[in-house]
Amino acid sequence: MPDLPIEDVLPDLKTVLRERTEAVLQAPTGAGKTTRVPLALLGEDWLGGDKIIVLEPRRLAARSAAQYMAQQLGEEAGETVGYRVRMDRQVSARTRIEVVTEGVLTRMLQDDPSLEGVGAVLFDEFHERNLQADLGLALTLQAREV
Repeated sequence: MPDLPIEDVLPDLKTVLRERTEAVLQAPTGAGKTTRVPLALLGEDWLGGDKIIVLEPRRLAARSAAQYMAQQLGEEAGETVGYRVRMDRQVSARTRIEVVTEGVLTRMLQDDPSLEGVGAVLFDEFHERNLQADLGLALTLQAREV
């Protein structure tokens, strides 16, 4: 995998997530937040084999991120890393990282308010605030209580 600036903070991020249930990560564009962080978290014990959901605001970004992460693992999208966007999905029973759009996350939370089988939800590009992302965050925080 390419060496990205985010690599320097991954050990601290993993430590924080072991001790707490949330963290905010800020880094410049191209640092590796979208594609490196989910892959780095895959082997964490606290995840317990559950899925990681990565929220992307746009369909193209969701597909591209999933395809890039899958490529880094030497796989096709839909194996360890997959995506779900409106009218398109590449996921399987093996999928551990699922990149989704805001609408898909909202539907997931409506169908399963506790997000059973999901160990982490990563909100990418959250600075691009909008109602759908804010709703997703509120419902995700509520899912922790269920």
